[in-house]
Amino acid sequence: MNNLNKTTKFLVLTILLLFFTLNIISQTDETALKTIYKSSLTNGKSYEWLEHLSNKIGGRLSGSKNAELAVQYTKNELEKLGLDNVWLQPVMVPKWERGEKEMAYIETEGSITKVNICALGGSIATGKNGVTAQVIEVKDFNELATLGKEKIKGKIVFYNRPMQADLISTFNAYGGCVNQRYAGAMEAGKYGAVGVIVRSMNLRDDDYPHTGSMSYGDVSINQRIPSAAISTNDANTLSAALQQDNNLKFYFKQSCVQFDDVQSHNVIGEIKGSEFPNEYIIVGGHLDSWDLGDGAHDDGAGVVQSMDVIRLLKESGITPKRTIRIVLFMNEENGLRGATEYARVAKEKNENHIFALESDAGGFTPRGFSFATNDTNFNQVLGWKSLFKPYLIHYFEQGGSGADVGPLASDTNVLAGLRPDSQRYFDHHHAANDTFEHVNKRELELGAATMTSLVYLYDNYGVNPISKQSTLKD
Repeated sequence: MNNLNKTTKFLVLTILLLFFTLNIISQTDETALKTIYKSSLTNGKSYEWLEHLSNKIGGRLSGSKNAELAVQYTKNELEKLGLDNVWLQPVMVPKWERGEKEMAYIETEGSITKVNICALGGSIATGKNGVTAQVIEVKDFNELATLGKEKIKGKIVFYNRPMQADLISTFNAYGGCVNQRYAGAMEAGKYGAVGVIVRSMNLRDDDYPHTGSMSYGDVSINQRIPSAAISTNDANTLSAALQQDNNLKFYFKQSCVQFDDVQSHNVIGEIKGSEFPNEYIIVGGHLDSWDLGDGAHDDGAGVVQSMDVIRLLKESGITPKRTIRIVLFMNEENGLRGATEYARVAKEKNENHIFALESDAGGFTPRGFSFATNDTNFNQVLGWKSLFKPYLIHYFEQGGSGADVGPLASDTNVLAGLRPDSQRYFDHHHAANDTFEHVNKRELELGAATMTSLVYLYDNYGVNPISKQSTLKD
């Protein structure tokens, strides 16, 4: 009986000790997050850095002079933070230039209506005289196949499938129609089209055409056709005009040029871990942007938030256990060369990347994160969810992370993407109004603090042991 009492007392004391230990750990984490958020909101640097990237440098298309200015600027700023190492990682990137401003108009019975277009990234030029032809409107590639070469040859194909407005996730809406932009010219060219006009990927009706990457696949150079985006307002105008006169003509001219690849760089900095220096945690965004605006949301916001993660950890007096590395990737927009090169070198060096966090969804109010990992690791992060509740961070979902961290995926690590409120993101995405004045300072700083908090937790606790039964969620 006495032995039973002793055993019972031992178990009770063990449970109480575990409870108090967990409570102390929880209180320590709560204090750390509070310090991080306070520091970001009262002494943040992200907005100041973004102002320079946006207003002093501007659009940073891969291979451009501005992209290299951004490389040097961010490298210099990271060096000022007193990191253990800061370096440039060479990477070959495509170099495409837009040339002079595009022009386009609808011609009906002698009447001309000017419309707003922009060349899609990677498109060929129209030639100095432009392209004039009748227009055929389609919603998808199946319609192209149904119409066939007989009805398409010699015409301009107008892809007019809008983003689906009733989807709450605007990224799902974007994913549902972006193939017409990316592969529209390749598909239309098979049926003898002479050009392609694509409705901008935008949920709002406005006059801004939205660029973005497109591909010709393995189509030979002499069979490629020019491709441009048209603003949503003008897409509606063109569609309505076609209802009245399906024989109308459309004219557009663009003078873009594709050059040979050039060398650029990823910008990398790190703080060495005090206990587990060979376990790497990375945070980053992409330094390149499209050329129409200044890339403030896409992805200047992610770049400066990632820079501030490193600074906020130092400012908060946190000594990382694991090596924290910031990577500013080059060429996400039209090639993903920076991401693939970083992952190649990491694999070559046998570096163990346990966690990678990306910000590439704009500088709006943070809502949470998405995670690409197995069930075991996802359950671990769900245990931290209550720590974020005071900051109104509630979105913790499994599935997806980010394009630049994607190549680092393994069966054992965790990849994550910051998920801000997305309702206004595509108003600016790849358009001339993706500019500094459309980024809210407080929202940007909240995002930086939210990212820093997650990095702190993964640095403090690492990742859970992985069971063989766990499967990677992608």
